[in-house]
Amino acid sequence: MGFFQEFKEFAVKGNVIDLAVGVVIGGAFGKIVTSLVEDIITPAILTPTLEKLQLNNLAELVIPGTAIKYGMFLSASISFLIVAFALFVMIKGINKLKREEAPAEEAPAGPTQEELLAEIRDLLKNK
Repeated sequence: MGFFQEFKEFAVKGNVIDLAVGVVIGGAFGKIVTSLVEDIITPAILTPTLEKLQLNNLAELVIPGTAIKYGMFLSASISFLIVAFALFVMIKGINKLKREEAPAEEAPAGPTQEELLAEIRDLLKNK
């Protein structure tokens, strides 16, 4: 089998295509979440604080006399929490769909309680 034939078989396998689609969708989803956090949620949460401190930008939240920008850390922390929550909700939904798709397994048909008691009775009679 030639090199290009092997590559073609590898490249068009279902798993590789699924992975590629997942990466593209994940990248797009990441941009949406980043915009949601940076453009909507973070300003909504931190705007009152910024106004009280008379600041216009998170980058201006620094520890006086240092270059430590805790405002940017706050923003990154909020972003992480929202991305983690979004992924949790998404994975939970996918797992729920997978459970619904899987056929329900029937419990193995074992002997009933009466059958077991009858078997015990017969064993005791034979002693």
